[in-house]
Amino acid sequence: MKEEFFDVVDANDVVIGRAARREVHARGLWHRAVHVLVFDAAGRTFLQKRSMTKDMSPGCWDAACSGHLDSGEDYDAAAVRELGEEIGVRAGPGDLVRWRRVEACARTGWEFLWVYRLKHAGPFVLHPEEIERGEWVVPAELTARMREQPAEFTPAFRLIWEQIGAEAGG
Repeated sequence: MKEEFFDVVDANDVVIGRAARREVHARGLWHRAVHVLVFDAAGRTFLQKRSMTKDMSPGCWDAACSGHLDSGEDYDAAAVRELGEEIGVRAGPGDLVRWRRVEACARTGWEFLWVYRLKHAGPFVLHPEEIERGEWVVPAELTARMREQPAEFTPAFRLIWEQIGAEAGG
């Protein structure tokens, strides 16, 4: 498997270096990621259950699509790339709406995040090495599930939902 390299950033999300994924995670270095929340016409959001082989939060529920920025990549390009890789959606940057910026912290795994919103009804082609399965959930149900069983969701996704859940109808 090809080694991934990420840009390492400072407290202002300015690139200050580059390091291998394993080093970034092992040392808790600040880096960048995207999350894309996908909603259908009925307002439901699509969740992915992460594969048990993932190095971070295996088997946990997460946004429809999430991933790191490659070194030299910008947030918008990463969101488009991750949509294609993880759930088989071909979208242009104009299809995605930047929704919320989340500061790097322990709950995000020291990632600065841009959260995007996309309207799409599927079908999806789930990447089997990344995603065990997916499901559509009504936002209010998602909020209740997170409250009752928080450990079933990635820490970053819980933080994101705390910030945007009410806006999403949850």
